Amino acid sequence: MTFTHGYADNGGLRMYYEVHGEAAPGQPPLLLIPGGGSTIGTNFGGLIPLLAGHRQVIAVEEEGHGRTQPTSRPLTAENSAGDILAVLRQLKVDTVDVLGFSAGGHTAVALALGRPAAVRRLIIASTFVGRDAVPEGFWDGMAQATLADMPDTYKDADRLLNPEPGHLERLFELDRRRILDFPGWSDEQLGGITASTLVVSGDRDIVTAGYAARMAGAIPGARLLVVPGGHGDYLGEEAASGGDLRTMHATVPLLLRFLDG
Repeated sequence: MTFTHGYADNGGLRMYYEVHGEAAPGQPPLLLIPGGGSTIGTNFGGLIPLLAGHRQVIAVEEEGHGRTQPTSRPLTAENSAGDILAVLRQLKVDTVDVLGFSAGGHTAVALALGRPAAVRRLIIASTFVGRDAVPEGFWDGMAQATLADMPDTYKDADRLLNPEPGHLERLFELDRRRILDFPGWSDEQLGGITASTLVVSGDRDIVTAGYAARMAGAIPGARLLVVPGGHGDYLGEEAASGGDLRTMHATVPLLLRFLDG
């Protein structure tokens, strides 16, 4: 399986990307956007080999995450969507399918809304699109969160890639502020998504299956997949799966079936 990697510049932000596998005739690449605190490896390390056997995979790391260094700007879905467009321009890719997990799902939605022609199919996994998705206690907890609350999986991965003092603290604050300042999208705005969409949620996820169904109902023609799992174990996300990839192996055929239409 072929593998390349590089950086794409967007106004001083250099987004790290990886390309796995060969381009498949008639199929756009699949773009993977990790969740908050994650690297490509911690979020999709188990998933990429399964997907790249079927189609080319492009994976990115958002600002401050992994190999993409932070700048002075805030981390927002819209800023990251612009960074991803710079990656696609550099790779000379016009259209992709997109899978965004958790906070990466916000970036996936922003990309689909801001550049509809660039997104053919959209998978929004374990994310939410409005501030009413979670109880008030979630927001209070996020406001009071400290670095000690960050999963060790994420801390260890960042320290390995970025051992310089202060980097991990900057990553944590970027993610915390991103969620606290998240404005959400109205049902009217979500109605503007033109990509074929699949909303995926675990039955023991951060949001309820009922909320995931409501979110799918706001996006024209969207499908809903609820799997028996938590926040990302069905994608092999390390902090959630603990290395147990059985749910991921059961879920991948359903994702591929949606992507293949």
